[in-house]
Amino acid sequence: MTLTARKTHLMHRMQSLVCVLLILITGAVQGKEWPYYAADAKSSKYTPLSQIDGTNFARLQEVWRYMPPDKEIAEREDMWTDRNNGTPLMVDGVLYYGSPFNILCAVDPTSGEELWTFDPKSWEDYEGFTGTSRGIAYWSSSDKKRIFYGTSTDRLYSIDIETGQPDPEFGESGFIDLGEGLRRRIDRSRYAVTSPPVVCRDVVVVGSGITDWHDRPPAKYSTPGDVRGFDAHTGEQVWVFQTVPQEGEYGNDTWENDAYQTYGQANVWSAMSADDALGYVYLPISSTTHNHYGGERPGANLFSQTLVCLKAATGERVWHYQLIHHGLWNYDPPAPPVLVDIEVQGKAIKALALVSKQAFCYVLDRTTGEPVWPINEREVPQAKTPGEQSWPTQPFPSKPAPYDRQGLQEDDLIDFTPELREKALAILQLYDTG
Repeated sequence: MTLTARKTHLMHRMQSLVCVLLILITGAVQGKEWPYYAADAKSSKYTPLSQIDGTNFARLQEVWRYMPPDKEIAEREDMWTDRNNGTPLMVDGVLYYGSPFNILCAVDPTSGEELWTFDPKSWEDYEGFTGTSRGIAYWSSSDKKRIFYGTSTDRLYSIDIETGQPDPEFGESGFIDLGEGLRRRIDRSRYAVTSPPVVCRDVVVVGSGITDWHDRPPAKYSTPGDVRGFDAHTGEQVWVFQTVPQEGEYGNDTWENDAYQTYGQANVWSAMSADDALGYVYLPISSTTHNHYGGERPGANLFSQTLVCLKAATGERVWHYQLIHHGLWNYDPPAPPVLVDIEVQGKAIKALALVSKQAFCYVLDRTTGEPVWPINEREVPQAKTPGEQSWPTQPFPSKPAPYDRQGLQEDDLIDFTPELREKALAILQLYDTG
């Protein structure tokens, strides 16, 4: 696909999937709230709405279409556009939408009328993650209602939902520079906020998006993916959780050769979940650098590719569960855990379920981090790459069963014709399989 064709394709996806309201011919939509990216802080992605189902879906009609201000930006030849990953929020009868170019819009859901927009002009800085945004976060107190969201220029904004303007009491006239306050300087061309924060007990917890290192060795001092908590009222940085533990911190001994001093990433690029009753936030932490080679970072490498539970008020670690030891395959968690209350053998459990790229679903007690069903450490084949020291075992959940293929065997290959089968077998011989 040519650059022009790809831009056109992505631009159409970005525009046509935004805030399109469909209603039944025979009735009006019953108003319900959707105040979080994934419905609620527990990431349930559930709504009790039942008006639309399989019996009437075919009768839906489009009654309005809102075209955000991104349209003119995306049409520029020098502008790279990514896909629309955001989900509009529904709060007090108004839709709030964060566009791929970080333009925040308020829209009347009954008419599609634009109520206000806020454009931080982050798209003018083309060096960063321009064109990527996975959503926004809502928070309210007794006297405030705010939208929090991050930008491709490393800023966290607090926007008054009544006026569409930055909150002057938050940070520096309504925003915080997330490039400050970390243990070392960041490479701003590789750093941004691409997913919504999560707010728990008046603390805004923020992750980051950091460009993966696949094609070359990482910089000597890689950008840290540390997670931070900010006071929702003032923007003051309350705490920082260093995802690559530094000297004296728990987990530091899982980084041999003093690799903790230079390695970074291990960021939270996905959304997060929170349990306000417990006061806990849950961080699906991604891969460290380099994503596919760890010869210079021997050890298990906590907290890379780890689900971490923190106290929202202090950032103190409550528990952690590492999904991949010494990651080599970029199998970082791609989604927030879903917090669910279940019953197993008559016992009520406050649980969470985290799906993964390797088609496992990890089910843990969200208060303790203990597996609900056994997760077994199995010996695994070792890497043959010179200098690599892969981990001898990896965790395999016993329940639920994997939801996709595990490994590849000769019987899995195509056999449409003898010639294709022969070619497939020849290709398979080039790889270690199982």
